[in-house]
Amino acid sequence: MKKVILLVGGILQVIGLFATGVEHSGEKQQKKKNTTKPNLVFVFADQLRADVLGYAGDKKAKTPNLDQFSKEAVRCSNAVAVSPVCAPFRSSLFTGKYISSTGMVINELNMNLNHRTIAHVMNDAGYRCGYVGKMHLNDAHTRSYHKGPERFGFDDYWAGYSFNHESYKSYYYTDDENGNEYKVDLTGKYGPEEFTSLACNYLDEVSKKDQPFCLFLSWNPPHDPWVKNNVPADCYERFKDVNFDLPPNFNKTPDPYMDRFPQRFFDGDAKWRDEMMGGKLYQDVMRSYYAMVNSIDEQFGRIVEKLKQLGLDENTIVVFTSDHGEMFTSQGRMYKLTFYEEAARIPLLIKYPQQRKGAVNDACINTPDLMPTLLGLMGLSNEIPEEVEGMDLSETVLTGKGEEPEFAFMQGMGHTWQWKDGYEWRAIRDKQYTYAKYLKDGKELLFDRSKDKYQINNLATDSRYAKVLQHLRECMDQKMKELGDEFKPVTWYRDHWMYKSYSIKAGAHGEFGPLAPLEPIRRR
Repeated sequence: MKKVILLVGGILQVIGLFATGVEHSGEKQQKKKNTTKPNLVFVFADQLRADVLGYAGDKKAKTPNLDQFSKEAVRCSNAVAVSPVCAPFRSSLFTGKYISSTGMVINELNMNLNHRTIAHVMNDAGYRCGYVGKMHLNDAHTRSYHKGPERFGFDDYWAGYSFNHESYKSYYYTDDENGNEYKVDLTGKYGPEEFTSLACNYLDEVSKKDQPFCLFLSWNPPHDPWVKNNVPADCYERFKDVNFDLPPNFNKTPDPYMDRFPQRFFDGDAKWRDEMMGGKLYQDVMRSYYAMVNSIDEQFGRIVEKLKQLGLDENTIVVFTSDHGEMFTSQGRMYKLTFYEEAARIPLLIKYPQQRKGAVNDACINTPDLMPTLLGLMGLSNEIPEEVEGMDLSETVLTGKGEEPEFAFMQGMGHTWQWKDGYEWRAIRDKQYTYAKYLKDGKELLFDRSKDKYQINNLATDSRYAKVLQHLRECMDQKMKELGDEFKPVTWYRDHWMYKSYSIKAGAHGEFGPLAPLEPIRRR
């Protein structure tokens, strides 16, 4: 197998970096010392749909802070998750690569340590890089990320953990003043609020420094479990009497291509449980979910206010997004890992000071595009690593003009977290159509979203759409060849790309090096 060597470090290149970017004359000077390089605050939720926010038209949502922020930011209306599941999305976010190149084909794998991430690039450009919250890039929920390569360049401050969604049983790992790692138990406190406080404390610290910074803040809500004791009581109180209708594309028959049987919402793989559809479980789930969304809106408001208090808002790029959405009975599905809109489309708000406010950008932005686009916004286009596969869309984000992709290519590499074949798919999503293909039986789906927003009518066998179907097939084939994506059963990746089943040693372009894969502790 061909060996690919990716350097984790880099040569510090700071002369004239911002001159290559998007600084404009006449911009108001920031109150703090750093006035040349923009800071970055990147905030992302977990399993947050794009359509459950007030600014997106949901009248039941209570998201005043995000609604206001959307008026000050660019709203990217066609943003999608390259693979709508936690760890694959994150591997792509940090590297600018597709899942076939990161090798993160399911959750609970140790990401290879040889990728050059956005944090490595920013470190070399003179930035302080901090991370707070969920990371989900190793093989065990309670496994920490030791100081060094395991933190993927977030070397200035670390208060992170891998996986936990019981918000009142939160915890994180950080370092003492001597650099020794220790665990902080937050049991009894609402985790997202505590992590937001840590982020605000970090902003207090970096605001005193004559050095630009980037901060990534990752919250666990509104990921399940969707129960009232997993969200603040005052947030749940706002939705306790709200009734939620089933979606127009509800299917009473569970989708046989879904990877999550058996589970609490279904009676085996045959039907929905009576208490889910006929009882109060659906209402409880939806009320809890909307309450969680309300809770993270409150926390996002704290971040925005803190930036203003510190005088950092005029020189800080602020991004809000999610790793994927949630199906909630649409298409006979729960959870994620599908190309349908409810799971694949994500909220994406980007605020760049002194730029367009309240604009809507309809470019087909995909997860691999986020890293190069952020670097472009920060004046670091020349520092984008050669191995990055996404596009720098900073010009179109800022101006609404410039080159943009024809479509987003999405990859469903397998089961959410298990080595089980039969759930693999690939999809193309452009501004009008979604085309998808399953591996196990070759089934194709084609939806015209301009006429069928709920993706109810499969047009793949409709002769009137034959040319559209053929064009999108060709787009998919070309993109897969470009990426070296061979569209294999997920166990093939286990057998060819993994070290001891749960540590990634290779991807579509060969083995990684020089750092060895982490020794896995996951056994099943």
